[in-house]
Amino acid sequence: MLWAVISWTVIGEDRATHPVPVAAVGTLAPSGLTGTGSEVEVRDVVLAEDEVRERPQARRQAATESREFVALMATCMAMAALSIDLMLPAFADMREDFGLAPDSTAVSWVLTAFFLGLAAGQLVYGPMSDRFGRKPMLYAGLGVYVVSGTAAALMPSLTGLVVCRFLWGLGAAAPRSLALAMVRDAYGGERMARTMSLVMAIFVLVPVFAPGLGALALALVPWRALLLVPVLAASALAVWARRLPETLPVERRRSVAPAALLEALQAVLRNRQTAGFTIVVTCLFGIMTSFIGNFEIILSDVFGQARSFPLIFGMLAVTLGAGALLSARLVVQVGLFRLLRLAACYLVAVAGLLAALAMASGGRPPLWAFVLLLGALLPGMSVLLPNSNSAAMAPLPHVAGMAAAVIGTLSTAGGALLGSLVDAAFDGTLRPFAYGVVALAAVASGTIFLLTRPSATVPAAS
Repeated sequence: MLWAVISWTVIGEDRATHPVPVAAVGTLAPSGLTGTGSEVEVRDVVLAEDEVRERPQARRQAATESREFVALMATCMAMAALSIDLMLPAFADMREDFGLAPDSTAVSWVLTAFFLGLAAGQLVYGPMSDRFGRKPMLYAGLGVYVVSGTAAALMPSLTGLVVCRFLWGLGAAAPRSLALAMVRDAYGGERMARTMSLVMAIFVLVPVFAPGLGALALALVPWRALLLVPVLAASALAVWARRLPETLPVERRRSVAPAALLEALQAVLRNRQTAGFTIVVTCLFGIMTSFIGNFEIILSDVFGQARSFPLIFGMLAVTLGAGALLSARLVVQVGLFRLLRLAACYLVAVAGLLAALAMASGGRPPLWAFVLLLGALLPGMSVLLPNSNSAAMAPLPHVAGMAAAVIGTLSTAGGALLGSLVDAAFDGTLRPFAYGVVALAAVASGTIFLLTRPSATVPAAS
């Protein structure tokens, strides 16, 4: 109602300040228009009023160059993170509710199933969005997200919860993969990488605040109530997304015929740069999933600091945001590929120090040293992740939806499985986590140097 009043006021002011003069009617008439006097005047006034009515409609959408567009993309990306980070403090309550041992890692399947759904769903939304546009598929995914999230809150068993979490991941795949495709639609080159870094800097606020808010909420409500918070957030995003412009015009849409899909898939898989950086993103995602899956039990069993989890996790998430902001500045000054190589060297060096610390201390180092090295590691991750995604997407503006789907599916599924292997290796010490991190960092960094080459030119958005 308020928007209607404002729009009506704007229209009224526009008519008052931009009247259509009768003397100018002849000059306003489109070429080929016949008629004189009042007939032409009425037609021209109708045309002018139509243009005025279109102006408020344009104001209802966020331009791709605006901060609101970046915020919308960050919110889309944050839907998956919110579904994970908010419930991390509830793992102990889940173990108790489902009759599991206090040190059981079975609840990590709640995360693994979500990641697998997140991977599978992108293969649907990406190609379909290349045909039907980004916004319709975004709304479809948000619908699945809301329904499966509500069902998960009602499941009486761990098995039922894991199944719902897989379906929940299918829904979360839409905003995650389509945000990447929409950024590629709108930008190219270093500008795309800078935008992706800004998106990450904003959406990282979720892991900063979500665990702490989740821990506070658990003092007042049962853990199942936490599952409804992302559902409400997705509902709010669906309303806000009405301001989102459709970034894929009709003339650039592709067929979903099997031959066209196969052609798009081959274009993605045969591109050396895309394939190489997909491997990089997969390894980086494996580090992130193992960090998320292990951190709570490491703090509890290795350091005896379970109650400090929300505070320490939030502090570490701040370093992710700081790294993303730094990346947004450096990628323009240094260049995308040079920054990636520098960040790869940094990541391997810090991961090596973490592994050396775990080995020298028998897997039980001082808490301050562990947190300090993680605080140094995560900014390197937040430089590499968005820029590696951008490098993978850069050569494929003509099949951005399929590219986002393939990259997202392979990196999410592969990263989730790699992370689950590290989770399963937990032995009550820090060593499995530290060794897993340094191994994945070495593969990612080696891939950047050995398997990828910067293209002669990076395609701009078309």
